[in-house]
Amino acid sequence: MVDLLGFILLSINVINDKKMKKSSRLIIEEILRDLKKKVELEYKKGLIRFFKEKINPLGVRSKETKIISGKYFQKIKCLEKKDIWLLCDELLKLGFMETSMIAFDWAFRLRRDYDYQDFKLFEKWLKRDVTSWAHCDVFGTHALGALIFKYPNFYSKTLVWAKSRSRWQRRMAAVNLIYAVKQRNKTVLKKVFEISKILLLDEDDLVQKGYGWLLKEAANFWQKEVFEFVMKHKKSMPRTALRYAIEKMPKKMKEKAMAK
Repeated sequence: MVDLLGFILLSINVINDKKMKKSSRLIIEEILRDLKKKVELEYKKGLIRFFKEKINPLGVRSKETKIISGKYFQKIKCLEKKDIWLLCDELLKLGFMETSMIAFDWAFRLRRDYDYQDFKLFEKWLKRDVTSWAHCDVFGTHALGALIFKYPNFYSKTLVWAKSRSRWQRRMAAVNLIYAVKQRNKTVLKKVFEISKILLLDEDDLVQKGYGWLLKEAANFWQKEVFEFVMKHKKSMPRTALRYAIEKMPKKMKEKAMAK
C-alpha cells in the first residue's frame, strides 16, 4: 500500500492551488484515492528495474490507469478547456508516472478542440514533465503529435528539439511525427527523413530507437522510400536505429540492409 500520509499531503497541495475550482480539486483527490486502491508494490518494483532512467511510479498497471483516466474524463469533459488544462497541469506536477499518463490521455481526448495557443503549454510540459521514454512516447505519438499535425508550422520547433541537449526533446523530435505518419499523408515523409538525418549520429540509444521507430512506422506505408534512405545511410547509421527501421521489412531487404 502507498503511504496514506503521502496521499494526504498531495491532496493538501492540490487544495492549496487557488487557481483551481473546488470541484476540480476534489476530482484530483478522487483520482488519487482510486489509484491508491490499485497499487501493486511488486509491479512497482518491476517497473523501476525495467526503466534505465529514474521514474516515480505508484505501481498501478497501465490497464487500470486507463480505466481510471476514462472514468474521470467523463466527469470533467463538460468543463472549459482552460480548466481541464489546469487539471492536467496539476496531475503532471504530482510527478507520478500514472498521474502523468492520465494528463496526457486527457490532453489527447481534447484534440478536436486544440488551438494555436495550446502549443506553448504542450512545449512547457515536454520540457518540465517528460522524464522517461514512456512519457515521451505517449505524449508524442498522441497529444503533441496531433497538435503539430493540426498546426504544421510548429514543425520548425521540432528541428530545435532535435539539436537539444535533452535526450527527451531529441527523441520527441522524431516520435511526434509518428502521429502524422499514421494519417498516411505522404508529405510527412520529407520531415521524417529530415529529422532522421539530424539525429542520425546521435549517441544516445533512446534517441536512436526513437528515430528508428519513426522510420519503421513510415515503412509501413512507404517501404521503398524508407529502404532507399536506410541503404544510403546504413554505413553511418547506428545498428540500433538500423535494426528498428527495418524490423518489419521482408527478409531479403533486411539482409541487404544489415550486410557490411
